[in-house]
Amino acid sequence: MPLRARQRCHALLAALVTLTATALLAAAPPASAGDTWTEAGSDRADPLTESQGLTSVEVPAGSANRYTGIGTIPIGVSTRGWNHVGDPDASYDGHYIEPYQADSGTAKMYRVQAPNGAWSEYVHTLGPGEALNNSWVAVSPDGQWMLSGEWGTMTRFLVFPTPGVNASTSPSANLPQAATVTLDHAVRDVQGCDFVSATQLLCSSDDPAGTLFGYTKPLLQIDLSAAPAGSGNVSGHVTALRQLPLRSSCSGSFEAEGIDYDRRTGTLRVIVVSPGFCVLTDSKTYRFTRS
Repeated sequence: MPLRARQRCHALLAALVTLTATALLAAAPPASAGDTWTEAGSDRADPLTESQGLTSVEVPAGSANRYTGIGTIPIGVSTRGWNHVGDPDASYDGHYIEPYQADSGTAKMYRVQAPNGAWSEYVHTLGPGEALNNSWVAVSPDGQWMLSGEWGTMTRFLVFPTPGVNASTSPSANLPQAATVTLDHAVRDVQGCDFVSATQLLCSSDDPAGTLFGYTKPLLQIDLSAAPAGSGNVSGHVTALRQLPLRSSCSGSFEAEGIDYDRRTGTLRVIVVSPGFCVLTDSKTYRFTRS
């Protein structure tokens, strides 16, 4: 989520309401149909601590789901300029990863908690043409590779060695981009992705224009030509599955946020932040099941 959206959250929490919808590029027609995800329920999303992202954690057993929001950023992190946290993910062995960005600069940061509870930070220096924002991470099922995306209308995702898991990474060294996922259809304002299998992701898009797939705020399915690796780029086939739920007591612009797929239950969860003052009262984490 870019700076304008973060400012919106701060302002709403101070009882001021502001969000400017953005009109971006038109593109090709929607891709072909994919899986069907049916709404199965919802839970209120707290605007301070559950408004940016979420992930299920398998190790240690019985771990609670984890969320990110303005209120989850440690003071020691925000005072160093890392004042926005995006949609996190966790490897199946229990490494929990949060993506961070600053208002300006030439780097992104990934904050990693190991299964033993210890935290470490991995910084990635931006490559040529790479956007500053750091909205989400998605860890591959084998744990070795991590995907991340850029804000705006894009036709790629970035591939990194998973910090703290891949043996090539170190907190004392730059986290390098290893490869690229080249998408066959443009996507806009992706707020989160999560792996369903080694070659399939589900992503939440905050697209406010609706010109890419015929409707706003789509749930996207990305089918990869191969599992991500550091040895080469892969392609991704994009399918728009459905519009995310947009229900609130307030009218105005909703914001699609982070996404999580829990392989243990087959449950998909997506955060949708309500417009206006209702960000405080009826923002939701929606649950879906595949049919």
